[in-house]
Amino acid sequence: MDSSGNAQHAIDQAVVAPIADDHGHILVVDDDPQIRLLVARFLQRYGYQVTGAPDGRAMMEALAHSAIDLIVLDLMLPVRSGVELCRDVRAVSQIPIVMLTARNEESDRVTGLEGGADDYVTKPFSPRELLARIRALLRRARAAQGSVLTQPSGVVTFDGWTMDLRRRELQSPAGTLVDLSTGEFDLLAAFVEHANRVLSREALMQFAKARTSHDPFDRTIDVQISRLRRKLEADANGNQLIKTVRGAGYMFASTVGHRGGAPA
Repeated sequence: MDSSGNAQHAIDQAVVAPIADDHGHILVVDDDPQIRLLVARFLQRYGYQVTGAPDGRAMMEALAHSAIDLIVLDLMLPVRSGVELCRDVRAVSQIPIVMLTARNEESDRVTGLEGGADDYVTKPFSPRELLARIRALLRRARAAQGSVLTQPSGVVTFDGWTMDLRRRELQSPAGTLVDLSTGEFDLLAAFVEHANRVLSREALMQFAKARTSHDPFDRTIDVQISRLRRKLEADANGNQLIKTVRGAGYMFASTVGHRGGAPA
């Protein structure tokens, strides 16, 4: 356990800053500060942005304020175990998770995978093996996210709605065109691209081009989300497409597909 006193629950600020060659933002959750530092330094050498967290509370804080692409999560954590935290994340998001376990026992590996982890690495681990597994999971995740929006027609569907990304038009299930501002359309496009994944307000401000400063408490994004919700829910058969994930951000809860193709 991290015995640094005030450092407990705190995000590792020394490894938060983005670097020029950014291949993704990795959140490393481990109560051993040496493990966090080792993984951060190694991944940064290969172009990744890394944030460290010693426990679940700091993990949720990082998820609330940053757009995280993958979580490296230790199985044995204080207060709440890695499996419990993994299940919490899986309840609202499909973000890739690599579980770290200190024991090479089948029961631990099975528990982690059944809890929602996508892969696992056993301690002591090779940083190169961890890197390879991270790369593989990110490739799969990005291919799945991008498959719909890169279709030739640029038309996506969700819950009866039709969104034309090229014409920047949104058609309701009833067949009427819905008037969206530029910011609202960009915001919806971000939600569609990252469907069923938690997005922090900070990330959404960037996606929707609504940021006017670096203040994470800017209320502009909340106003746009409120307006977008009203327009979607006016003809959504009672379904709430944009869900609030307390302490983390927002999630677009829908199966997104390409017109004439399979859902993504």
